[in-house]
Amino acid sequence: MKNFQKHPQSVILSDSIEPVLAERHPDGQYAIGQDCGIFWRETEPPEKGAEAPDWFYIPNVPPNLDGEIRRFYVLWRELLAPLIALEFASGDGSEERDKTPLSRANLEQGKRPGKFWVYEQIIRIPYYGVYTFQTGKLEVYNLVNGQGKRI
Repeated sequence: MKNFQKHPQSVILSDSIEPVLAERHPDGQYAIGQDCGIFWRETEPPEKGAEAPDWFYIPNVPPNLDGEIRRFYVLWRELLAPLIALEFASGDGSEERDKTPLSRANLEQGKRPGKFWVYEQIIRIPYYGVYTFQTGKLEVYNLVNGQGKRI
């Protein structure tokens, strides 16, 4: 669910780390996504095979694609997962910590796979953070041996 804080938080984060990223990537080869889809499987409609983290960073990819500003990221074409993804939780963060797997039974029941499960098992994002507005706490998980471990 959208909230009034997501966009400002994403902009503040991007702006604050821009000098570090410019130094780390003098060639400009990195992308930051803000509420943009990461397509991880082909589905109909397409958005059923995508997750849209509130903020993510991908090193060593061009910021533009075919001369256009990126609007989405297609994992099977790029073959490089984001290094970090952040979710700004509107509620208690349970949606962002959902580990419901992709399975035929779940799909038949109309259940989507959980965000955490997709980020951990499919996209394989090395660092995943959940910031919960209600508590003001940030949880960060590191992918170790295929499992997101809280750090």
